[in-house]
Amino acid sequence: MTSKTKISEGYSTVLPAEIRKALNLSPGDILQWDVEDGIIKIQPRKKVTLEGICGIISAGGDAVMDKKKIQSGE
Repeated sequence: MTSKTKISEGYSTVLPAEIRKALNLSPGDILQWDVEDGIIKIQPRKKVTLEGICGIISAGGDAVMDKKKIQSGE
């Protein structure tokens, strides 16, 4: 699927409807932008659920490392 959008003067752009629908995206979802070798890669971040967080956090573990895991979507 290929779509084109225009960058506004405020540097905003619109996520095309066919892409939003194909990926089941809605307001509030997070898109992660990466640049590799001059190519922009955009992908939705995984939605974090309570069940997912409970599976990541380790009992008696390192709270900082647990937070990083949650934020990175691992």
